[in-house]
Amino acid sequence: MEKKWVLAGLHEFPGVGWKTLQQIVAYDEDWEHAIEFTAADWRKRGLGPGLSLRLSERFTWDWIEAQMEQYEGKGIQVITRLDLEYPILMKETAQPPWVLYSLGDTRLLNGLNIAMVGTRTPTAYGRKVGAALAADLSSFGVTIVSGMARGIDGVCHEATLQAGGSTIAVLGTAIDVAYPPEHASMYRRIAEQGLVISEYPIGTPGHPGMFPQRNRIIAGISYGTVVVEADARSGSLITADETLDANRDLFAVPGPITSPKSRGTLSLLKQGAKLVTEAKDIWEEYQALLPVAEETKKEAVTGNKLTDEERRIYHMLEQGITSFDDLLVQTGWDFGLLHSVLLSLIMKKTAVQLPGSVYQLI
Repeated sequence: MEKKWVLAGLHEFPGVGWKTLQQIVAYDEDWEHAIEFTAADWRKRGLGPGLSLRLSERFTWDWIEAQMEQYEGKGIQVITRLDLEYPILMKETAQPPWVLYSLGDTRLLNGLNIAMVGTRTPTAYGRKVGAALAADLSSFGVTIVSGMARGIDGVCHEATLQAGGSTIAVLGTAIDVAYPPEHASMYRRIAEQGLVISEYPIGTPGHPGMFPQRNRIIAGISYGTVVVEADARSGSLITADETLDANRDLFAVPGPITSPKSRGTLSLLKQGAKLVTEAKDIWEEYQALLPVAEETKKEAVTGNKLTDEERRIYHMLEQGITSFDDLLVQTGWDFGLLHSVLLSLIMKKTAVQLPGSVYQLI
């Protein structure tokens, strides 16, 4: 646990950004003993003299604990790249955040997430289509990811909440700041019914550049991105680019060829994005990953559908996502037996394998 808090503390320290932290961690494994570093230790890791001196003087356990207490007081969870809760899909991207701050159900980070984005000034058509797609997808068990911005983002979050589904809001502000202000109520509801996340610590001053930066997280934690409505210069096209950079699926909703608000989506379709006219167009790509009904799961566990070995693994996976190596340790089984039991659970649509040889119930 100490290694986690050193990483979280470095992320909080003024003057230490993503690239500087990458420099520190990539240098050697001694970074976990950073509270003992002298200014010279920091300097040889490529940091400037001023920052090196400040770290050597102020980066202590007391300082780290004081920083973390403010999150505990607000019920905010701190998730680092070292934690199991950290989204596996995000780790596969070029610039995964070192730390994510969250309010809500962190299990959603490793579920079947689909991003929905679009213009901040949608037409009536865009609002109607965005709301319908979000509600239908959530009824299939998909978690809707968006940026809680005005326009399509807010429409998709709201439709998901009203449908009783799960949604993740990725903020372009500090974790404790609801932006835009009129979405403060939505922020609270998403924290209660879904999940709010940000890579920006409490106290981070707002800056317009933070919003494009968060788009890589929207795309990174999602299996695919749906651009609902966007003009030729829409910020949602940045998310589309991030989606392609992460080697994820890109979908676009067609609109009237005479509408300026459709120019961005029509351009994406010309470039090869999958055309979407109904939720089924997206669902068919991921139906093998979607949750089965609760009654089916209960029958599978309590009835005769699972063997004793399968039931044992099932109950282990009930505790949360678990790696193959951890299951090996917990069971004491040999590789072949565990592999065959997991394969059987997958074939019975009770569990699913995620990237990185990690498993979870569906």
